Amino acid sequence: MFDPDDLAAIRESREAWEAETRGPTVDRFGEREEEFLTDTGGQPVQPVYTPNDVAGLNYGEDLGFPGEDPYTRGVYSTMYRGRPWTMRQYAGMGTASETNERFNYLLDEGQTGLSMAFDLPTQMGYDSDAGMAAGEVGKAGVAIDSLRDMETVFEGIPLDEVSTSMTINAPAAVLLAMYIAIGDRQGVPREELRGTIQNDVLKEYIARNTYIYPPEPSMRIITDIFEFCAAEVPRFNTISISGYHVREAGATAAQEIAFTLADGIEYVETAREAGLDVDEFGPQLSFFFAAHNNVLEEVAKFRAARRMWAAIMEERFGAESEAAKQLKFHTQTAGSTLTAQQVENNVVRVAYQALAAVLGGTQSLHTNGKDEALSLPTEQSVRTALRTQQILAHESGVADTADPLGGSYYVESLTDDLADEAFGIIEEIDDRGGMRRAIESQWVQRQIQDVAFERQREVEEGERVIVGVNEFTVEEDGQAADIEEVAEEQERRQVERLESVREERDDEAVEAALAALGEAAAREENLMPYIVDAVKACATTGEICDALRDVFGEYQPGAAL
Repeated sequence: MFDPDDLAAIRESREAWEAETRGPTVDRFGEREEEFLTDTGGQPVQPVYTPNDVAGLNYGEDLGFPGEDPYTRGVYSTMYRGRPWTMRQYAGMGTASETNERFNYLLDEGQTGLSMAFDLPTQMGYDSDAGMAAGEVGKAGVAIDSLRDMETVFEGIPLDEVSTSMTINAPAAVLLAMYIAIGDRQGVPREELRGTIQNDVLKEYIARNTYIYPPEPSMRIITDIFEFCAAEVPRFNTISISGYHVREAGATAAQEIAFTLADGIEYVETAREAGLDVDEFGPQLSFFFAAHNNVLEEVAKFRAARRMWAAIMEERFGAESEAAKQLKFHTQTAGSTLTAQQVENNVVRVAYQALAAVLGGTQSLHTNGKDEALSLPTEQSVRTALRTQQILAHESGVADTADPLGGSYYVESLTDDLADEAFGIIEEIDDRGGMRRAIESQWVQRQIQDVAFERQREVEEGERVIVGVNEFTVEEDGQAADIEEVAEEQERRQVERLESVREERDDEAVEAALAALGEAAAREENLMPYIVDAVKACATTGEICDALRDVFGEYQPGAAL
């Protein structure tokens, strides 16, 4: 991109600047005592960047134009000039009726997509009256026991006018089937349903632990969803391959890219082994990343991930469809960076993280409420979080041009560095036999734990400043914060609602649907049509998951993957 003579002249000029301008200033005034390193990777940050730091960059091969391979500058040619990213605030409020109320509130306030949080029993395939569910019903999101709950959540919300993201993994097929069933009842053609299911079980074994079945049948269910949706629900993203939880567990930016894309490689390989065409299911793959505080490192991370996935899909899997090579992703601001101390500071953190996501070209965005270190967000804090996105979209100017930081010597250099480091990690994973084997040996988990331990040590010893926590602290008045709480009465009402469903439904139809599902699981048929039939018969989430548990068993921690 640059003339060699020009680069030599710039190099000489920089040496002169170091000796004659910067050097005397540093000698006289000094610099801050801290090391200048990227936030998580620890790479040294130079005092200034020049064309020499990107001398090896080939514009066509490494950058190109938005909407064209290698997609470094964005997956769509118009990016936000066409329309802003989807503003998708995460919500799930104890009961289905409360969640419906919050969804309608957010839509009235200008949100453009729904994002659904489920409580822990639902995430792990238990009904609200199960012994394992006691005390957790509705606490971390909405309890969904049957199609009736799902109908209540979406009452008055036309599914042909919104897209819905569901943060659900092991029981993802069940919740997707419920969504499809609601669309059928609303008369919405399945090909018009839009949204995303997270459906990423590998990261559960790494970071979250809300798994149900062993990996092999879990991967089979995922490929069944790929196949079913490619044929019947083509606009629905069948997986959101999630680096978010990996990063929240402590991973560096480069590790977040590498482990996420390595999970993606595992899913694609499994689907191809099942006979699926990468150009058919590839466009329905999506990704989910965290946005942390170091704005420029995060921007470079998103750009590097796009470039890397395009290369992986083309070179490793022979993808020919441009849509299959595009890395489309949702971003959530970083929950692990929020503090219980001086919670108002979290508004600022979230704003900078959202800025990084937008500058990095995200397709949809959730901004955390300031109080999410304490509880589910209140209506007021959710509104502020949504307004943060709206101000970015309509007042900041950052949405007016695609990839506004493209060409920055620092950002381009950092993009290259992160891509090189992440590819190096993927090569090591390949040498270890692939992602499943790397997880089985606990190698992936150890890499993340080592970083998390070091970061915590830095905070405790004051090497890493967390404003309001270990620096710039104040005496707070100790008054109880205005937080969202789930009352015990809500759990009782949810259990009563479940009991009424069981009393009113056709038990013979339920038993027949569950038996057919179990037989299909044993015969290795595609499970999705049977799960749709079961949810329409009003079989519960727990009953459907139990029917599959009877065939597949449950994964036990410490067991071989």
